[in-house]
Amino acid sequence: MSAKKMTVDVRTFFQATNPSRTLVTGNPEDHKVYIDFSSVRGGKIIQELKDNITFFSPDAPTCVLFTGHIGCGKSTELLRLKAELEQEGFHVVYFESSEDLEMADVDIGDVLLAIAKRVSESLEKAKVSPQAKGFRALLDSTMKVLMTEIDLKAKAKLPGLEAELSSSGEMSLSAGIAELTVVAKNDQTLRERLNQYLGPQKNKLLDAINQELLEPAIAQLKRLGKKGLVVIVDNLDRVDNRAKSFGRPQQEYLFIDQSECLTRLSCHLVYTMPLALKFSSEYGNLTQRYEEPKVLPMVPIQFQDGSTCEDGMALLRQMVLARAFPDLDADQRLEKIHEVFDQPEALDRLCCASGGHVRDLLRMLNDWIKKGRQLPLKSETLEEVIRSRRNEMVMPVSDQEWELLRQVRRRKKVSGDQGYQTLIRSRLVFEYRDRGESWFDVTPILAEARELKNEE
Repeated sequence: MSAKKMTVDVRTFFQATNPSRTLVTGNPEDHKVYIDFSSVRGGKIIQELKDNITFFSPDAPTCVLFTGHIGCGKSTELLRLKAELEQEGFHVVYFESSEDLEMADVDIGDVLLAIAKRVSESLEKAKVSPQAKGFRALLDSTMKVLMTEIDLKAKAKLPGLEAELSSSGEMSLSAGIAELTVVAKNDQTLRERLNQYLGPQKNKLLDAINQELLEPAIAQLKRLGKKGLVVIVDNLDRVDNRAKSFGRPQQEYLFIDQSECLTRLSCHLVYTMPLALKFSSEYGNLTQRYEEPKVLPMVPIQFQDGSTCEDGMALLRQMVLARAFPDLDADQRLEKIHEVFDQPEALDRLCCASGGHVRDLLRMLNDWIKKGRQLPLKSETLEEVIRSRRNEMVMPVSDQEWELLRQVRRRKKVSGDQGYQTLIRSRLVFEYRDRGESWFDVTPILAEARELKNEE
C-alpha cells in the first residue's frame, strides 16, 4: 500500500498506544506492530529459552527464571516464546499468576494449585484428561477440612465454576481445584487455613500433581504427536516482598526456601522472578538452586560513555510509528513522521525520556495524545507530560535515595544494598546490557530533576 495514501486517526493511534496492552505475536494484527529488540538488548534471550527446551533438553524437565523491570516487555516476549514453542510441537500453558494468587500473601501451596488448575484447564480443552484419582482424593480431603470453617460450596459459586463438568456430569479436575483457589484468593482466613493444611503435605501434593496429572498428560500428548508440556507462569515477579509471619521476606521465601517445589514439577517451567532478588544478599543461594536467571534489560538509548545508541533509538522510533502506520514498512513510516509529530526531534525526545522502558514510553505517548487531542503532536505538550511525570517521581524520593542515585550516575553500578533494591523496584534506576555486561543509570526523566542537575 502506498505511504502517500495512509493517514492516521488520532483516536485509533491513542488506542494502539495503550500501555496496558500485551502484544500476542501469534495474532497477525499484533505481529504488525511487534518490534524485536533482541539485537540491542544484549542477546537473543527468547531464543535461548526456546533452545534450552527444544534442543538441549526436550525430554527432561527444565526450570528457568526470567526477570526484568515490570513493564519492560516480558509478557510480550513470553507470549512470543509460547507461539514459537507451539510451532515446534509443544503443548504450552501460559497464564498470569496474578489472576489466581493474592500477590501480597502467596504460599507454595497456592502456586502449585494454580499451576495444576491452569494445566488441567488447558488439557481438558485439548481433550487430554488424566484420571488423577489420587489427586482428586487429596483435593476432597482438603475441601472437607476447609468446610469445617467455611461453606466452601456456597462461596465458590463464582462465574465459570458451575459449568466446568465432564460429559459424565462429574466436576472436572480444573473446577475441583478452582473451588479451592478462587475462594482462597479472596478470603484470607480460608487462604491461611488452606496453607496450614497443605504446607506439611507439599511433597504429597507435588507427587500427586506429577504422577497423576503432568506425567500421564505428557504421555497422552506425545501419543497425539506433541513433543512435551511447557508451563509459563507470568506475573510471579509481582509477588510482594513484605515479611511472612515468621519474618522471612516473601520473595526470598518463595523462590529460595521453596525452590525444590518450584523446580520439581515434571514438565518444562518458566517463572517470572522479581528483579529485586537479583540484588539481594540471597542471590548466591538462588543461583545454587536454579541456573542463572535470564534478564530482559531496557532498550538502550545510549551507551555507558553517554554516546547515543543509534540502533536502540531506531527500534524505539519504529515501535511508536508502527502503532500509527502498522501496514507500512520501516522506511515508509519514517517518511510520514511529520503527520504524527510537529518535528522529528519530538519523537527522539520521547524515546530518550523513556530510558528505553517500553511501557513508560507508551504511557507518556498515550498521555501526550490525550493532552494534544490532534495530530501532529506538539513538542511543548510532550514537555508538559514529562514535567508532570518527573514531579510524580520526585515526591517520594528520600534524601538517602538521592545520594544513592548520585552514586549510580557516577559509577553506573548498583550493589546488593537494600537501598539499591528500592531504586530498582521503584524503577528509578534501569539496567542495560552491552556485549554481555550490565550497567545501570538513573531513568532520564529523573536525571533532569534539580536534585541531580545541581550535582553536575
